[in-house]
Amino acid sequence: MGAPEAFTATTDVSHWIAGARTAGTSARSQIVYNPTTGSAARKVLLASTADVDAAVSAARAAQPAWAETPPIRRARVMNAFLALMNQHRDTLAAMITAEHGKVFTDAQGEVTRGIDIIEFACGIPQLLKGDYTEQVSTGIDNWTMRQPLGVVAGVTPFNFPVMVPCWMFPVALACGNAFILKPSERDPSASLFMAELLQQAGLPDGVFSVVQGDKVAVDSLLAHPDVRAVSFVGSTPIAQYIYETGAHHGKRVQALGGAKNHMVVMPDANLDQAVDALIGSAYGSAGERCMAISVAVLVGDIADRIVPLLAERARTLKVKNGMELDAEMGPIVTREARDRIENYIGIGVAEGAQLVVDGRGRKVPGCEDGFFTGGTLFDRVTPAMRIYKEEIFGPVLACVRVPDLAAAVQLVNDHEFGNGVACFTSDGGVAREFARRIQVGMVGINVPIPVPMAWHGFGGWKKSLFGDMHAYGEEGVRFYTKQKSVMQRWPDSIGKGAEFTMPTAK
Repeated sequence: MGAPEAFTATTDVSHWIAGARTAGTSARSQIVYNPTTGSAARKVLLASTADVDAAVSAARAAQPAWAETPPIRRARVMNAFLALMNQHRDTLAAMITAEHGKVFTDAQGEVTRGIDIIEFACGIPQLLKGDYTEQVSTGIDNWTMRQPLGVVAGVTPFNFPVMVPCWMFPVALACGNAFILKPSERDPSASLFMAELLQQAGLPDGVFSVVQGDKVAVDSLLAHPDVRAVSFVGSTPIAQYIYETGAHHGKRVQALGGAKNHMVVMPDANLDQAVDALIGSAYGSAGERCMAISVAVLVGDIADRIVPLLAERARTLKVKNGMELDAEMGPIVTREARDRIENYIGIGVAEGAQLVVDGRGRKVPGCEDGFFTGGTLFDRVTPAMRIYKEEIFGPVLACVRVPDLAAAVQLVNDHEFGNGVACFTSDGGVAREFARRIQVGMVGINVPIPVPMAWHGFGGWKKSLFGDMHAYGEEGVRFYTKQKSVMQRWPDSIGKGAEFTMPTAK
């Protein structure tokens, strides 16, 4: 495979409303940086409330006809979009690397996981089938149907600018809704490119919109009376705000929050596999994943055996420009995020954790102004420390030592987050007991990042999820539709006069 073509566009990133790019009405904008070089790459326009109103108005106008389109025809549009996404996978991956910084091969994987959801959405005719009961009462039949909500919106994070939007809009559109996407202002280019691909696939204008922006755009979507539901992925404080504000305005809300994912390593685990799993899951994408492993829970004597191996690997990580195909870790998304991560490392030292590998101050030749940090490894971290309790969202792995499985389970269950967890062991009984007792939404057994496939759905527990339904899969279909129950009786079956009791099956 030759070197991939980098994304180098310098034009402003605008909105997509009523099937066309538009600068909108606001004079506000924000710089989009190339995190590898630290330089300004382009600007993104920031929406006003009037811009959000325009997107909602276009969506309202277009949605009824789209909802009336037979599901099989909506599925055909999704299938055409699927083909275009596969065709342009590397273009999207290059956009991600240019604006987020993750390595190109990881960006390709992100796009592929987004494509998985589009494939799932192509099966919408089967997924929208209702239930039917004949003769539920004398002369009466009963059935259910699922119908779209109307205009719905998604607010998505910087760390997966393709995959996370794809958790939302393909399912929402296939169900017959109009969708308004508010992507992260840090890496917004992929959102416009996908909007153009949807148009090429045959999606009617207005059914999908993109409003770039910040809190102004988010609050406008939350308050707009014609937006029926909001999906969100991001930090826990913002997820809680989205959930509470959206509920206050009578909306259905699905808000996925933060994480502090643990990986429990039992003494009988395959040591090489456990090391590989911890290195890849802690330092992949520079730790900027909501499913990254940030805590290694080392049970018994495995700690003394595994920490030196982790240290050796952390020190030799290939940290470089993500467009180089041998890169293992790229830069942090912004200078501010890099500084925040490195500040947490200082906090860990001050709290008394053992700093085994210090990633601070990493410089990459040729990219000296980029937002780089190296992989950091702490040992002998305790649950009282901030680096254990708080989400760092960077390449920092904290090792906590515990005596046995019971202590490991208790440690995980006591944490306020419950997004993802893993257990590495060779004992099937331990694995079964761990999976049953752990209070976390997504569990991996010898799988470090247990992100469910497209048809299973994604979501955590505790402060990692606000709302009742997980993302994508059949949970996504339920979120983006409302159920209607119909009871039917025909005039020829009526002849008993007025009835003053509830119909029964007698």
